[in-house]
Amino acid sequence: MNETASGDRLYLMQTFVRIVEAGSLSGAAAQMGTTQPTVSRRLQALERTLGVRLLQRSTRGMRLTQDGERCFERAKTLLESWDSFESEVRGVGEEAQGHLRVLAPHALGQEHFVRPLTEFLRRNPRVNVDWLLRDDERDLIGEGIDCALRVGEVRDPSVVSIKLMDVPRIVVAAPGVLQGQPVPEHPDELAGLPWMALRTYYRTEVTLSHAVSGETRQVAIRPRLSTDSLYALRNAAVMGLGVCVASAWMLRDDLAQGRLVHLAPQWQAPALPLHLVYPYASFYPVRLRRFVEAMRAATPTAL
Repeated sequence: MNETASGDRLYLMQTFVRIVEAGSLSGAAAQMGTTQPTVSRRLQALERTLGVRLLQRSTRGMRLTQDGERCFERAKTLLESWDSFESEVRGVGEEAQGHLRVLAPHALGQEHFVRPLTEFLRRNPRVNVDWLLRDDERDLIGEGIDCALRVGEVRDPSVVSIKLMDVPRIVVAAPGVLQGQPVPEHPDELAGLPWMALRTYYRTEVTLSHAVSGETRQVAIRPRLSTDSLYALRNAAVMGLGVCVASAWMLRDDLAQGRLVHLAPQWQAPALPLHLVYPYASFYPVRLRRFVEAMRAATPTAL
């Protein structure tokens, strides 16, 4: 069947939106249970149908064209309208109602995302949420999880993955760790200091990149403390146990009040992507769609 036929245009738009949200053709293919060439053909078919180029692709990645940006926003609106139509036909109605099980990392789930969660529940009084805090990855379908906030790369092809933002990471230590010496400006000055590791993301080596030049350095470390808890890492850093790399949002107050010092301030560890993921399905209830919209809108200000 010709994919540009009228009855298939909605599916082509769904594929385009999935490509943009996944960040790549391969990511969209994995989420949709198909191949990258198939996704590429669908994108090309949509571009031919509309008569515009939607994405610019190169060896460095891809980006939306100006026409692509307009098409993306319009396509999302059209798809949401179609979902609403499906909901009405199925007898669900437009009011969000029912139960959601949501998984979130401890640090984000206890702090920044509680406010948007509360606001979501106030706007949707007929929705109840199980707010489950876990730092490890779980089987969403097996544990009945509707969606999850997940830090790091998402490689599970059975889930839809929407990238919310990149979380910057910096090098810090308590002033006492420096023992009166000047604040290190270069990664090579960090190797001789006592270190701690966040086992989830680094254990024996830290990679840092210069914010302006892009120059990269590897710093070998022998951590005195290794932990999988961002809270434990931050608290031990404040107590002066050693140097660590951690998410910038969590350290802001400690830096402002002088409990921690930003080391090699022109250098950063690779940012960690924050995703919202949920199992792939042919239909999503209104309560899940509204929750996804709320988290996407709240993320920039939450962090």
